Amino acid sequence: MANGGPVEHGYPHLDTVRASITALYRRLSYDTIHTFATSVAPADVAFADADDLHLGAQRVAREMVRHYRLPDARMIIGFREMTHAANVELAAGPEYFVDLNDRFRTHRRDIGAALAHEVMHVYLHRLDLSFPGTRDNEILTDTAAAYLGAGWLLLDAYREDAASSQKLGYLTPEEFGYVLAKRALLFGEDPSVWFTSPQAYTAYTKGMAQARRDEQQPPLTAAGWAGRHRYAKDRRYAQDHHSSAHRPGAPYSFTPDSRGPLRVSFPCPTCHQRIRVPVRGRVRARCTLCRTVLECDT
Repeated sequence: MANGGPVEHGYPHLDTVRASITALYRRLSYDTIHTFATSVAPADVAFADADDLHLGAQRVAREMVRHYRLPDARMIIGFREMTHAANVELAAGPEYFVDLNDRFRTHRRDIGAALAHEVMHVYLHRLDLSFPGTRDNEILTDTAAAYLGAGWLLLDAYREDAASSQKLGYLTPEEFGYVLAKRALLFGEDPSVWFTSPQAYTAYTKGMAQARRDEQQPPLTAAGWAGRHRYAKDRRYAQDHHSSAHRPGAPYSFTPDSRGPLRVSFPCPTCHQRIRVPVRGRVRARCTLCRTVLECDT
């Protein structure tokens, strides 16, 4: 929890974020992902100053359990002094003990954001889905919370001005914006209408621009002229040398195929699984993981 200190910006964890989205599709399936088409509603996690602290926190925790469809899971909420925003004990269940930072006693509107992350830890624990290492596992948790409809609260908890700052979670604001934008493009849901933080809206706008760029990379037909020109040059090199070719920084790579034409592989702009298709002009490809139909000019 950044509290008054510098907030990291940009996309330093983007590869892990994309790997997290792929892992969610592989573990949950297309059909399960689409059961999360509706996000947590602001009214369901609203927390007024007049509300009882513990009863209100339990109510918000129950809403997170309901949203993530966790059967027979009960969150026991407590408050204590700690460095991080919150912590959960990942026991066998059905009861899970969640500690929230004492700061939330007076910053109650952000309790929903903290619980979105901690209850997602329980969800992933029950799925037996994790990444090696604490850092990557926390990035997976933030990404899953945002992609499955509760993480907009984490971005909305980001506030920064000349005198102070606050950010929850391990993703940068722009990375949260990116995951929320990927979700918005999938479900047609605009989370920006719920933001109370102007900085959150700015981060979401930047994340959306990054997400749009995923859809404009060659060999997709939506790629711009410059990208198409570089792609044609790289393709010609691979064809002339009859060998594998990958230019550093390019999202695609070429591999020869003794049974047919040269093939190109590239990430699906929705789930980031690699797709491999023959190089033969206009091709329509369907991602087997997220079922996205892609128009390509190979």
